[in-house]
Amino acid sequence: MWYPAKSFVLALLLGLAHPASAASELSEQSRALERAVNAVVGVQALAVPDARSNATLGRIRQGSGVVIDPAGLVLTIGYLVLEADQIQLQLDDGRSLPARVAGYDIATGFGLLQSLAPLNIKPAPLGESEAVAAGDSLLIVSGAPIGELSAARLVSRRTFAGYWEYRIDGALFTAPPRTDHSGAGLFNPHGELVGIGSLVVADVGGSPGRDAPRMPGNMFVPTDLLRPILAELRRGGSTSASKRAWLGINCVEQGGKLHVVRVNDDSPADAAGLRVGDRIVGIDGAAVSSLDALWTRLWSGDAERDVQLEIERDDTHQSLSVRTVDRQRQLRRATGV
Repeated sequence: MWYPAKSFVLALLLGLAHPASAASELSEQSRALERAVNAVVGVQALAVPDARSNATLGRIRQGSGVVIDPAGLVLTIGYLVLEADQIQLQLDDGRSLPARVAGYDIATGFGLLQSLAPLNIKPAPLGESEAVAAGDSLLIVSGAPIGELSAARLVSRRTFAGYWEYRIDGALFTAPPRTDHSGAGLFNPHGELVGIGSLVVADVGGSPGRDAPRMPGNMFVPTDLLRPILAELRRGGSTSASKRAWLGINCVEQGGKLHVVRVNDDSPADAAGLRVGDRIVGIDGAAVSSLDALWTRLWSGDAERDVQLEIERDDTHQSLSVRTVDRQRQLRRATGV
């Protein structure tokens, strides 16, 4: 439910309005904020029983999504709907409507849902993520059943490399943190969607080793990454960029080295004998000391090929040959919608 008074409060929080603002200006700003807030819905997903992702994400997942076109297309974060069998969209008026997974893009992390019943919700327009500058005020909105909204500010924008074989350019880092971040909408002062919530992070400043204290916050996937792929994603459910090599590991950067902290069961890395505690120092003849370098090098060749990993195990240096697989082919599919 939207209350007009909230429009004025949020306008003040975002630095959009002042007591002396013209009535027409405040009215326009209020309508834009109202449209943004109302476009955010709750997302509840149930993954297939044998989904690999259940071990880390659980089978039942709760988050948010943003309606981005009049036909009921909803943009969310992909891990919410990864290997999902059943999807429900939860609306502010208490309704729960079925949806199907229309697309999942491994390369960006976006998920697309298509409502199977009319939503009658005005879509949020896509803004330009690149136009948001550090220090700018933004609005974070999550969907039902909780449906929280709060002001935030952009702290930094940079490349993000995740421990789970994931990397994107131009990630948006905001503070203060929100725990209901999964699939939440990040809006600019014009009510335009500029990001989709992905993570809570320990430090949004991105300056490890500096004297400045750590600042917790959130990472949002920028919607600028969606524009070039939206048509392809809607047409085929994925993109060509998502056809990439997969090892099946989680790694963290520590002490200038890449430490393996998880090896997925029955993954290429597991089959090759990689272990938790191993340190990856090279791939295909190139030295690597960052997740960015490791994933970029891994995806530079065919999705299914032999990859040579140079590792340190205990006090020895070893070389392991790993036969990678196409990540998309490892995902469990729903039996029907």
